[in-house]
Amino acid sequence: MAFEHHRQPLLSKKAFLIRVLRYGGFALGIVLGSLAVGIIGYHLTEGMGWLDALVNAAMILGGMGPVSELHSDGGKLFASLYALFSGIVFLMAVGVFLAPIVHRLYHRFHLELGMDEKNANREK
Repeated sequence: MAFEHHRQPLLSKKAFLIRVLRYGGFALGIVLGSLAVGIIGYHLTEGMGWLDALVNAAMILGGMGPVSELHSDGGKLFASLYALFSGIVFLMAVGVFLAPIVHRLYHRFHLELGMDEKNANREK
């Protein structure tokens, strides 16, 4: 799953697209797993139905905040911890998704820089 070394050629567009889709799938898995944690947490701590728990978990994970009023101390504590967890998960999922794209940009820049250095050495 490692990226290519800076001395290796740039991946083909097809291989790059497959890599982006794979990392996008990983990012989606992170988000869905985190959503499942939220759904189960709201269901157990607040006694919410599954659909209400889904709505609250999705809203917190999306950065909007809870929809339903929280009644129990356990539910409030869970919502607080889940909100902090969700912020980290969002950043992590974005990082996982963007990793192959950023790597390709850096790799392309490095290859172009290397070509400029080779051309400069040839002119000497």
